[in-house]
Amino acid sequence: MHTVTETKAGNEDFGRLSEPFRRELLAYCYRMLGSVDDAEEVVQDVYLDAWRAYDRFEGRSSLRTWLYRIATRACFKALEKSRRRPLPADLHGPETNLDISRVERSPEIPWLQPIPDFLFTTAPADPAAVVVERQTMRLALVGALQQLPPRQRAVLILRDVLQWRTAEVAQLLEMTTAAVNSAIQRARTLAPISPDDLTEPAEPQQRALLDRYVSAFETADVDQLIAVLTEDARWEMPPIATWFAGRDTVLAFLAKQMRMIGPTRLVATSANGQPAFAVYARGRDGEYHPHALHVLTLTSEGVGRIVAYHGTGLFPLFGL
Repeated sequence: MHTVTETKAGNEDFGRLSEPFRRELLAYCYRMLGSVDDAEEVVQDVYLDAWRAYDRFEGRSSLRTWLYRIATRACFKALEKSRRRPLPADLHGPETNLDISRVERSPEIPWLQPIPDFLFTTAPADPAAVVVERQTMRLALVGALQQLPPRQRAVLILRDVLQWRTAEVAQLLEMTTAAVNSAIQRARTLAPISPDDLTEPAEPQQRALLDRYVSAFETADVDQLIAVLTEDARWEMPPIATWFAGRDTVLAFLAKQMRMIGPTRLVATSANGQPAFAVYARGRDGEYHPHALHVLTLTSEGVGRIVAYHGTGLFPLFGL
């Protein structure tokens, strides 16, 4: 029987030893669930459950592995009650009709949320680790993960993102190594994780692209975007399910939108390891009010995809 002093000491040890894993567990749960809100809630419950059970932790595995086991079970349970979180392009093809009156919100859809970089980034000594960490959090990749069944999703994240060995994944998920290998092959077919496939522009070019992007929106000058967007650029705007593909179509749509919205102010931030901007539109009172959050995908050719989250709901999450 544990004394009060022993229990208190054990609880203090748990807090000290487990806290370094909180950010990576949040990133893991976010990749699994596609929602920052749900991931934070799960991680909070994981730490509470682990703290309560810590005096029974026998150390047969590392504390990190034990926490991942609890987190994985919690994610599976959460996914039983929720629908998958898509982006507009995951639901149907692009719209070709530019009649803005046809654009409708779909608030009933649980959209994939972006995550602020400051919630998941750590400060590893190896700069290459920082790059991998950011690339494996990209919005498109997390969106692709949502297409997988929960167990395949967990296997793919643990093996290809976190680089766990097959035997470790099998032990954590209580599967055979053959079952893990089978699951990973199926998962890789549907959601390949290839961070090196995306070639980003060099720093000076990236800075110039982003400066032009900001200038175009702040002055409502769509012509500036011609040199910024790639030929196959996409424009998505959850909670609106409609989306557009191709630079000419996107520019034609934005020309109408910019005339309606007028001048804006953009504040730089970052989400999912990608550049992002909080967009503030000028109201009738002359003041600037939260309007949307743009998450950009950059390629060596320019801005290839913009997910413009309309509304103010994400601003507090990003500290805006």
